[in-house]
Amino acid sequence: MSNEHGLHARPAARLVAVVNAFDATVSLTDLDTGRGPVDAGSLSMVATLNAQQGHRLQVGAAGPQAAEVLAAISDLAAENFGDTPAEPTATAGGSGLDVAIGPAIVVDAEVDLSGYRPGDDEPGRLDKAVSTAAGELEQLRDRSDDHGGIFDAQLAMLRDRKPRGEIEAAIAGGTPAAAAWKQTYDRLARTFEGLDDAYQRERAQDVRSVRDRVLRILTGDVTAEATDGILVVPELDAATAATVDAARIAGIAVRAAGTTGHGVIVARSRGIPLITGIGGVDVPAGAVVAFDARTGSFELAPDEATVRATITERQAEREQAAAQADQPATTLDGRTIDVLVNVGAVRDAADARGADGSGLVRTEVLFGDRRTAPTVAEQVERFRAVADALRGKPITIRTWDIGGDKPLPFLPQDHEANPFLGERGLRVFRRRPQLLRDQLEAIRQIAAETPVHVMFPMVTTADEVEWALDELGSRPDGLEVGIMVEVPAAALRVETLAVGLDFVSIGTNDLTQYTTAADRTNSAVAALADGLDPAVLRLIDRVVRKAGVRVAVCGDLASDPQSAVLLAALGVQELSAVGPQIPLVKALLRQTDLTKVPDVLNARDAAEVRQLVRR
Repeated sequence: MSNEHGLHARPAARLVAVVNAFDATVSLTDLDTGRGPVDAGSLSMVATLNAQQGHRLQVGAAGPQAAEVLAAISDLAAENFGDTPAEPTATAGGSGLDVAIGPAIVVDAEVDLSGYRPGDDEPGRLDKAVSTAAGELEQLRDRSDDHGGIFDAQLAMLRDRKPRGEIEAAIAGGTPAAAAWKQTYDRLARTFEGLDDAYQRERAQDVRSVRDRVLRILTGDVTAEATDGILVVPELDAATAATVDAARIAGIAVRAAGTTGHGVIVARSRGIPLITGIGGVDVPAGAVVAFDARTGSFELAPDEATVRATITERQAEREQAAAQADQPATTLDGRTIDVLVNVGAVRDAADARGADGSGLVRTEVLFGDRRTAPTVAEQVERFRAVADALRGKPITIRTWDIGGDKPLPFLPQDHEANPFLGERGLRVFRRRPQLLRDQLEAIRQIAAETPVHVMFPMVTTADEVEWALDELGSRPDGLEVGIMVEVPAAALRVETLAVGLDFVSIGTNDLTQYTTAADRTNSAVAALADGLDPAVLRLIDRVVRKAGVRVAVCGDLASDPQSAVLLAALGVQELSAVGPQIPLVKALLRQTDLTKVPDVLNARDAAEVRQLVRR
């Protein structure tokens, strides 16, 4: 199977819906792990089978409609279980502001069951609560233009026959309906939290969302949805993010770290100011709080006048930056920094106001909707469209970058116990070079028409660089060649790797997670993966001083204006950011004398770096 995160909740829900539409018993086995068979009509069983991208699944069926259900499942699998990759969206601050103030609306982590009193008909009481919850989720699904699949998955969790059977057995044994429901869904959430894939682990929040929805109905607990202020939650579920009144909720503060949860995705798509990872700070209900996601600060009893002035400034800042976006980013001390756009779809290039070109064309995303490999001609056509959208400005095409959390549907990989340290990026193609050769041919062809740079990802050794250059072969005049610096080994010997190259581009996301040994998608350690950690900045500084060629940054740090200024002060010559942030990055660079940016390389930690830069 080629789904990015395997049979996670949404594609699993589609499979379960198909299975339950037929008079048949269906089982599912993961041939690569040996897990199973499991009941394919139960969402909890299918999702926690933990079938990953590239795994082979065996489906068995028995019953009057066995042949029909197998045919339907085959059709669903051919459609990638309906799990077409979404177009990338800019998430650096969303479409709204990144600062908010208001009274705290505190949502407790647990629904209080102390006042629950069992009745004579606990099964009937539970049936009614589940039916009410289903109606609420159906309304959310029907009102959602972009995230209906999330609520379909929650509906499937709600109606899942496996946990329901356990709950009914517990009630029959004398356990109150509320306690039986909570115990069973707590166990299911823990099962999700124990899965290998970080994205799958975060689906535990969907389980808890379903759990609490039913518990609130059973206990009569009503949340203060109409209250104005800042919502403070342990974690943000999709239903809450989709239903809060954005006109009344000034922002959302999430205690848990992590940025891949469904709730975070929904909130950002709605432009709601959001901060994650505020931790266990004690927030009294009704207390005035404020946060600034740009600086990562969360305050109790802030200076309200100061915060509201900041909000006004940020609004004016965005408007002015947008009006001046096409002007070059020339600093007060006379350096001009090229600010480019990260592209995963042609529209990213078309919408990038003020971009000086593209510093990163993510080819694995550009063709992520394909179930078969694109031809050379198809790649040329798509690259040409990106170049046209940027009016012929230079584009930097990164060759296929897969592995870790980035699968390529038409090039399945073997299961790896630790994929972030396995066959990623260029490493994949040493054994299977043909797909890379086709892409390099497309790059050579488009480079004859428009300014193009090509860069190879996940490079560690000089031997890999030599192999990549041999594969590229002869190149048209003007085709510049570079590599990604994403691992500490590459940063520490960049002077060796850069021989014969025109540039290097630092991928700060991966460089950060490998330097800090913290998986950026794992909410338990995500806070450690901070790109402003002095250890990361020292590696960037070393690359700038030792590379001997042009140095760019295309990771998330380049999308944050203050971090972008710091990178420029270290000597980085190009910054590639998400489109909506380009005007803000260019505006702050124009206002800065880079010679006066403080030295941060000896700072204690990322927090001190931020303090020094703000000062």
